Amino acid sequence: MAVRLRLQRKGKPKRPYYRVVAIDQRAKRDGEPIEILGQYDPMATDSKLNVDMERVKYWLKVGAQASNTVAELIKKTQSAESK
Repeated sequence: MAVRLRLQRKGKPKRPYYRVVAIDQRAKRDGEPIEILGQYDPMATDSKLNVDMERVKYWLKVGAQASNTVAELIKKTQSAESK
């Protein structure tokens, strides 16, 4: 089973809200995740991202791949934490 870290869409029409999840890459976008790692609200004024970085690092260490979007969000989070 190949695990991927990706976004799962929630919210209302024209008001998206996303969860960052660890999920089997063959699962549907809104399928059952293995673990919920955080949340992302792109409509907030500061594009609010709340992620459990320890769990993200664990999943990446055991071989999970992050989607392009999640990888960029993680990179932004790590650079903001280092400042």
